[in-house]
Amino acid sequence: MNLRSYFNGIQRSFDSQDGFLLGGLISLQDQHVLSMDLVNIDVDLMLLNSSRLEPPLDEIVGHHLNALKELQKTPRNVHDAYKQQTGCVQGVVKLLQALKEENWCLPVMYAACLDLRLLAQKCEESGNISKPGEILEKAAEGLMACFRVCTADNRSADEDTKRHGMLNLVNQLFKVYFRINKLHLCKPLIRAIESSVFKDSFPLAEQITYKYFVGRKAMFDSDYKCAEEYLTFAFEMCPKIFTKNKRLILIYLVPVKMLLGYMPKQEILKMYDVLQFYELACALREGNVRKFDDVIAKHEAFFIKFGIYLLVEKLKIIAYRNLFKKVYLIKQTHQLDLQHFVQALEFVGKSDINMDETHCILANLIYEGKIKGYLSYQHNKLVVSKQNPFPSLTVATT
Repeated sequence: MNLRSYFNGIQRSFDSQDGFLLGGLISLQDQHVLSMDLVNIDVDLMLLNSSRLEPPLDEIVGHHLNALKELQKTPRNVHDAYKQQTGCVQGVVKLLQALKEENWCLPVMYAACLDLRLLAQKCEESGNISKPGEILEKAAEGLMACFRVCTADNRSADEDTKRHGMLNLVNQLFKVYFRINKLHLCKPLIRAIESSVFKDSFPLAEQITYKYFVGRKAMFDSDYKCAEEYLTFAFEMCPKIFTKNKRLILIYLVPVKMLLGYMPKQEILKMYDVLQFYELACALREGNVRKFDDVIAKHEAFFIKFGIYLLVEKLKIIAYRNLFKKVYLIKQTHQLDLQHFVQALEFVGKSDINMDETHCILANLIYEGKIKGYLSYQHNKLVVSKQNPFPSLTVATT
């Protein structure tokens, strides 16, 4: 694409209100970035001599071309490119505000905001920063400026309201906040989407991304039923061709379902190459606490990489529950000597455990409702209910 055809494309797409074409022409992901004609020019002089592009379109295009020039340098200057992209997004905000009764320009906003986030990530990865997360957090301010314009459009649902662009921006902001570990900033965004009349009519791809992130946040908040609901939606609705995405969703969904008492099937774990969870499930079913610890140690890097190490550690209480249930089934009595539990733990390789630690484990199991009974310290026994002393781990979901 030469310079003339590029500017003609910009003007034509703006005049015809073709947001997708215009969005592509100001996107750093588009094919036009390969054109050296767009790099080897004095952008400011070109815009000064060109009376064709009206403000703020000239501002958007100017910052885009300058960002492109910075990225074509050797080595690439991602920091200056990011600064130019910040200006591009500011121009998009002005465009959104100027087109009060129209939303055809939303694809332009999507393209500019995506590039801003990606460039901010590149700046963070370059290591040439004073404080980790600072640039991404600054980029989020640009995304929020667009979000506020969209949410401020109070026209009714059947009109061309800019609120149709809310979820795309929310997903972009989620990706920033998860990366800089500021999940509390997701709360107002979630409230905005959950209360939106478009909640179920946003594009399916955007809904899947949204459910994935909200499910992960619920997981970190220990709201496992909510996490299962949202992550299950994301997994089931994600097309099969996106294997990597389905695998990523499954990495968070499986431990959540295990905490709710659902053990995964080997076939699906094998299909998505996450058999680490099958080894865990085997240890849990057996009540083999030592084997559980060995699996955790073996796949520690995997669990840490995806931020689920602490979540997986919580599954250990299920291993204890299943082991102690075996003691109950063997002894066939409702008054169980605590020494039997110590011996069971020693049998599965926990030779370093003592009576006090066993007391704590049993107390936690009773508190969490995994054992129905009480501890009799006077007689050093666990007294369990005569009816269903070890309730099912499966939690009913609506």
